[in-house]
Formats: sequence, C-alpha cells, structure tokens
Amino acid sequence: MKKIGVLTGGGDCPGLNTVLRAVVKTAMVKYGYEVTGFKDGYRGLVMNEYIRFKSGDVSGILDKGGTILGTSNKDNPFNFRVETDGRVEYKDMSDRVMENVKMHGIDCMVLIGGDGTLTSARDFARKGMKVVGVPKTIDNDLSATDTTFGFMTAVETATDAIDKLHSTAESHHRVMILEVMGRYAGWIALESGIAGGADVILIPEIPYDMNKVAQKITERKNAGKSFSIVVAAEGAKSLTGDMVVSKIMSDSPDPIRLGGIGNKIAGEIEELTGIETRVTVLGHLQRGGRPVPYDRILSTRYGVEAVEMINKGLSGKMVSLQGNEITSVSLENAVGKLKTVPPDGELVRIAKSVGVGFGD
Repeated sequence: MKKIGVLTGGGDCPGLNTVLRAVVKTAMVKYGYEVTGFKDGYRGLVMNEYIRFKSGDVSGILDKGGTILGTSNKDNPFNFRVETDGRVEYKDMSDRVMENVKMHGIDCMVLIGGDGTLTSARDFARKGMKVVGVPKTIDNDLSATDTTFGFMTAVETATDAIDKLHSTAESHHRVMILEVMGRYAGWIALESGIAGGADVILIPEIPYDMNKVAQKITERKNAGKSFSIVVAAEGAKSLTGDMVVSKIMSDSPDPIRLGGIGNKIAGEIEELTGIETRVTVLGHLQRGGRPVPYDRILSTRYGVEAVEMINKGLSGKMVSLQGNEITSVSLENAVGKLKTVPPDGELVRIAKSVGVGFGD
C-alpha cells in the first residue's frame, strides 16, 4: 500500500479543499492508499504536525473556502524561523523534513501552492524527495499552466464588486476606484474590469500616465457620462513612479506588502478633474468564499491527476492545464518565471476596442 502526504502552502485560495478532497478520495477509494495531511503548510512538515485522513474527513468540503489543513506563507523549510532562548534565527530545516517524510514511510508528497511553495517542492525533489506539485494562486501568474484554480473565483468576486459600484457611482456622479490584488501580474484587474465594464484598468504591465487617466474620465463627463469606474491592481505604477507599499514585514520571506494605489490615484483624479472620487479596497475578500464551479472542476481535475501521476511512478513534476488537457510539466520548468499580462495581447486589445483606457 502506497502512502501519500499532502499539504497546502502559501496564501489561502478558493478550491484548496476541493483539491484535498480529490486527492484523498482518489487515493483511498480508487487505489486504497493511505493519506497523511500535514498542517499549516511546510510548518507541519518541519514540526511533524499531521493528521491521518479518513474518507469522511473530506466529506462536505467541496464548496468550502480556505483549507481544512491550514496554511502558511511564512515558513520556508530551507530558511525556517527558529526561536531559541528568546533569540530568533533562520535555519535550513530541509533535512528534518526529509527525515519526517521517511519516518512516515511516505512514497510521494503532493505539494499544493504557488511559486514559493513549488520552488521549495523543486528543491526537495533535488534532495531526492518524490513530489508532485499542484499549482494554486488567485493571481494566475504561474507560467507553466494556462490557469490556476482560485483565479476564476477571485475574478467573480471582483466583478460582483464592480457591478455593485456602478449603481452608487451613477447615483452620486462619482469616480469609483476598485483596488484588487495583483502585485506583478494584472490578470484579476484585467478580466474583472472587462467583465464588469470598467472605464479604466490599471495593471503593473502597463505603466500609466495620470494625465491620460484624467483625460479619459473627463471625456466621459463631456459626453454626458457622469460617473466612471476605475479598476487598479495593487501593483500598478505610473510612468515615473514605483509600486505603492503599505508596509514592510521583516519576518516574512516576501516582506513587501503592497496597498494604497487606490487612494493615491483617487487624490490625483480629484485634483485633475474636480470629480468626487471614492475608493474600495477588495483585499482578502478575493481569497475567501465558495469556489465557483469552474474552480471546483479544475481543482478536482488537478487533485485526481496528482494521484494518477503517483500511481504511474511520476515525480518531480507539477500538474498543469494546457489548453483543455490536464498534463504535467517538470518542476524545474514550472517555477521562477511569472506569467504576466502581455501589453499587446488579445485581452488588452479587446478592452481597448470597447473603449477601456489603460492610461498609456
């Protein structure tokens, strides 16, 4: 009987529980494998905190947001925070992880996460651990798969917010700004902006000229449109500026926290146009809630394929969606390169064709 380990790492995301359900059900029902879940991402592997899954443990979680295993985006096992006698230091705990996996007799680990989690998965594969990765991020910025689960749910949440902002913007003759997630890739802003009928979309890949943004809003006003909707990715930046940083988290492997682009451009819009402007920061609402049907299906496909790969003896790979087919790619080729919005790509072109401004 094979033994499979599984964890969810990085930020939470709609569809994580769906993947866990698919992994556990396929492993236990179809193949009779044993499944061990490690708690709170890589921290559970380092600290040996785990549960032995029973089939009933994953009942009723198909539509549940978050992850029943817990997660963490701070615990890099190759640079793990350790506190000894009140002194904090960072140590490479990867050998302890290897020992824990061996102790449990685990044949292969299913590591579910984004670029950070999968980079560690690649590094463990280099150390000899058998691993299969599953791509997860609401930003949809992993280059080795066409779509990551959680993205469509985030787009749905952002689009719903834009729909709601339209009515209050029109009633009060205001500019309404929706700030969404997207540090280096503007997929959520772009797709929700198109779906929600935004008038201006600001993304990291296309530096904006504030005068052109104001000109677009003024043109709408002169044409009898008394309101405008602006969708801004948190990583959007002007031609001469940098990304807006809200704070620095020194104890995090990714210490920069973005936020505030909405308030920044709101003040500039009011100054340049004289139109009252309000900001809504969608924040972690994009990570929460029930996954939409597309993400439930994609998550299930990923989870099932991960177990099928293990059954075939494959490892060192990540499950991937290529076109309409579920396949796999090497972890070596799956990490380290972000998939960003092509400034001259189809989605940007069609948005511009229907009158959306990008400030360029």
